[in-house]
Amino acid sequence: MMLPLADLLLSPDDMAAVDRDAAASGIDSYGLMEKAGQAVTASALRYFPEALRFVVLCGPGNNGGDGYVAARALQQTGAMVPLFHLGDPGRLKGDAARAFADCPVEGEAIASYAPRPGDVVIDAIFGAGLSRPVPDEVEAVIARVVEVDVPVIAVDLPSGLDGSSGQILGAAFRATRTVTFMTRKPGHLLLPGRDLCGRLEVFDIGIPDRIVRAHADSLIGENTPAQWQAKIPSAGADTHKYKRGHLVVFSGGPNATGAARMSAMAGLKAGAGLVTIASPAEAMSVNAGLLTAIMLHAVEDEASLREWLADQRLSTFILGPGFGTGEKARQFCLALADRHLVLDADGITSFRDDPKRLFDAFTEGPTRLVLTPHEGEFARLFPDIAADTVLSKVDKARAAAARAHAAIIYKGADSVIAAPDGRALINANAPPWLATAGSGDVLAGIVGGLMAQGAPAFEAAAAGVWLHGLAGQHAGKGLTAEDLVANVKPL
Repeated sequence: MMLPLADLLLSPDDMAAVDRDAAASGIDSYGLMEKAGQAVTASALRYFPEALRFVVLCGPGNNGGDGYVAARALQQTGAMVPLFHLGDPGRLKGDAARAFADCPVEGEAIASYAPRPGDVVIDAIFGAGLSRPVPDEVEAVIARVVEVDVPVIAVDLPSGLDGSSGQILGAAFRATRTVTFMTRKPGHLLLPGRDLCGRLEVFDIGIPDRIVRAHADSLIGENTPAQWQAKIPSAGADTHKYKRGHLVVFSGGPNATGAARMSAMAGLKAGAGLVTIASPAEAMSVNAGLLTAIMLHAVEDEASLREWLADQRLSTFILGPGFGTGEKARQFCLALADRHLVLDADGITSFRDDPKRLFDAFTEGPTRLVLTPHEGEFARLFPDIAADTVLSKVDKARAAAARAHAAIIYKGADSVIAAPDGRALINANAPPWLATAGSGDVLAGIVGGLMAQGAPAFEAAAAGVWLHGLAGQHAGKGLTAEDLVANVKPL
């Protein structure tokens, strides 16, 4: 299925290649710059009609060229348009030089800009192509804009952000709105970039779809249903509970049973046909008194687990929520190497001293393992990857997935879901109030419930993260994990 452009992401290098190919195909590249600058102008006039001044800050490249077009267009409407430039605009080349020559607004050095109340700043300094810390004079301007608290419209990406990783390079503008072109960049979705972009507008400036798609990394996109819905089983008229799979969730001891029950109920709500909590004997009575639709089975040790695994209908397992760390968790996990497993929390931490032992157990055959680490747990399993400051969160998740032969959910407000084959999705629908105790247990349960129904590991992980975010939206601010479970809906 061909995804819409809205679901694709282009790195800054990819977008530069798109621009080159568009020009090589005979498209007027200056015409594209003109459309980009006019789009910025339209956004400024539409959303900030009360502005006393539109202050345009232009950089030394094509982002600055967009700014010169916007400054000319804004002046033509009768607006007051002070213009400030970084470096000598006489050294501009190509389309940016033409935009400067066509702009009747006299500029000053950027260091001389003193923000005033009533200003709206148009940030056309660097855009998405920055790869080094901003120079001192730009950092000083950013600080002054923050101090006066005037709105900022960013052209392509707030200056100071890395378009590939969303990380701040020294200092960055916090935009009220960001205007970008054709498709988004990873830095628009990854934190802290997402927060610094404000409201994002994507304008089609006329580059043919075929050229954009030729350079888009089809393995990376936003996590939306279009990316995975075709692989998620749907209930037919002839369905019954045995066709929808059997999910097993391991419980901790008598004082740590709640997390497993939360996961189990989430798996049931996500559509698993049968859900069983596998409980140690000492926790059986606690679990039995609190379960209704979820079944209960005593599993005391590795031997009793392996005996139970003779039943091949037990296809999908969740291990970790409230289970406890140590050798028992490792034994149980390795006993499940031929089944589908969501390994969370304590299950992940149990392999911190020898993660290769876990990875080797799931190396052969199709991907059966889903790992759900937050940042600290990620560093325990993949310390070298986590410590690499050059890699983006997407890069780290992809490297970890390839090493572990697992689908990785690198959790956070910008969760990244990655597969061993290089596919990666950035999730953007999670509300901030999802950060609450038990939220991760619910996520593990949703993913397990989808896998039990036959969804492949990566698609189950991606769909689970998206459904988890949707449940959080429906539950609203102040939610508890119980509220979250109540709002889990099957696809």
